Amino acid sequence: MPHSPDLIYKIATRASYAAAREVGHYAGMPIDAADGYMHFSTAAQLPETLRLHFRGEADLVLLAVRTADLGEQLVWEPSRGGQLFPHLYGGPLSLTNVAWETQISVDANGNCALPEAVR
Repeated sequence: MPHSPDLIYKIATRASYAAAREVGHYAGMPIDAADGYMHFSTAAQLPETLRLHFRGEADLVLLAVRTADLGEQLVWEPSRGGQLFPHLYGGPLSLTNVAWETQISVDANGNCALPEAVR
């Protein structure tokens, strides 16, 4: 990716993220384990990711992750329509890399009110 954004975003269910606070790292969602890497979205990709994959989910946590902290483990790979998506390889996400987190929910139509901090 020519210019990596300062922040990328991870969507987690509250249940999957609960243990992370105790151990200091997040292993990801079941799809991350199945694919062998952790899925992230940019701010621009986030609304579509929420609409496609999290419709009707009320107990979600949105993590803003600093790309500079991820180093070479962060790989940009083509996905939906050839867009480059950020993927984290090589293990769990350290919570020291999380700039902020907030609770979000997605309605039955796939809409979500994102915080103003998403940029």
